[in-house]
Formats: sequence, C-alpha cells, structure tokens
Amino acid sequence: MTYSSKKLSNGHWQSGQAGSVYQVGAAVKSSMNKTMFSIVIQAGGASRRMGQDKALIPFLGQPLITRIIQRVSGLADELLVNTNRPDAYAFLGLPTFPDVIPERGALGGVYTALAIAKHPLVAVVACDMPFVNPDLLVAQRALLVDIGYDAVIPVTDHGAEPFHAVYRRETCLPIVKAALDAGNWRVNSWFENANLYFLPPEEARQHDPLQLAFRNVNTPADLRAAERLAKDIG
Repeated sequence: MTYSSKKLSNGHWQSGQAGSVYQVGAAVKSSMNKTMFSIVIQAGGASRRMGQDKALIPFLGQPLITRIIQRVSGLADELLVNTNRPDAYAFLGLPTFPDVIPERGALGGVYTALAIAKHPLVAVVACDMPFVNPDLLVAQRALLVDIGYDAVIPVTDHGAEPFHAVYRRETCLPIVKAALDAGNWRVNSWFENANLYFLPPEEARQHDPLQLAFRNVNTPADLRAAERLAKDIG
C-alpha cells in the first residue's frame, strides 16, 4: 500500500521460498548492529476487496501471514502481530495485540505498532506483502541507526511505503500520537514533523533488485498472480 508523497527542500521525499525461513544476504547481514529490533506485522485491515482476511488466506499452501513471518523472523528480537481478532491468530504462537486506539485506520495501526513494541527500533510490515524483503529492512535499519533518522520509509513513483518501514520508537511514538490527537487519519499526516529519510527507488533496488518488496495482494486476482510469480522465482 502506497501513500502520496512530495519532495522536501532538504532533498528527502515525503508524501525466500515458501515453507522455509528467508535467509538474509551475507553482505547486508554484516551491517546489522546490536540495537534491539521489534517487528510488528499489521493484520488489521478490512480486506473488503479480497472478501476474507488477507493475512489468513492460503498462499502456496500456507496462510499468507506465515510466509511473512518466515521472511522476517530471522531479523527480529521481538515479533508481534497487530490484530483485532487474536483468537484467529493464536495458531502462530506469537503475541497479538489489538489496536490501542480503535477505528483509526492506517495511522492508528502505525501508532499501535510503536506503542506495543518494547525495543528502540521498530519495523512495521503489512500482512499482504508476500515479497517483503528482509535484506531491504536491514538496510533501512542500518540507515536509521548510522545517520540518526527517526524513520526510514521507502518511496516509489506511487508514493511512500510506511508498511515496509523502520521507525525509531522514542521519537516517532509521540509525533504519531499528536497527529491522532489532532484528529488526523492520513498515515502520512505526521511526516513533516519528524526527521525522516525517504529511501529512493534506486537505493531500494540495491537490496530488492526484482522490485517486489512493496507488491501487495488486495484481490483474488492479485493473489493468484503473486502465487505464480513466487513459483517462477523460486
């Protein structure tokens, strides 16, 4: 899911195989540091166009969220699921948390992820991205730590990707809360108040050469196409 973006005066932008654990590339893995890292999978969407819960829909013989977990679990010191249907996700054996502020859409989802995480750095990942890229997440994490940003959010020609992003909990949490308190709903409503790096496509491609990380599935047709692609690339 993308969100509209614009270029700021500082030059920044605003706006593995199924069934196995994804192996992070050695070159990228070497850049990981010791700052503790939470990953929160967002499984709270309405899934209206899919007609059923996207996170639980079968993808190559397993729930889609299982594939997401397999791809990112090797990075996480803490792995959490944000869902308002915890019983449906009990089979994962992971901690589940409902929205902290109900009915506030994507912005509320980001706030919940930051609020429930206990580690300083937090990746927020959508449950409907079957090609979520751990190498790219590690690169985003390294940028955040090494240069001191509040968040590193990829940007494409279609806008920002806040659900394949890495956030600094201490600084982002109060800013997102202030946006909610001000009555905002747009997930990018707080961007101008934070020190963000919007990772441009040419940098993202270094870690995601097939440019699949942000591809999501919203409809049954999207799902079938993504399954075919996953089979083709192995």
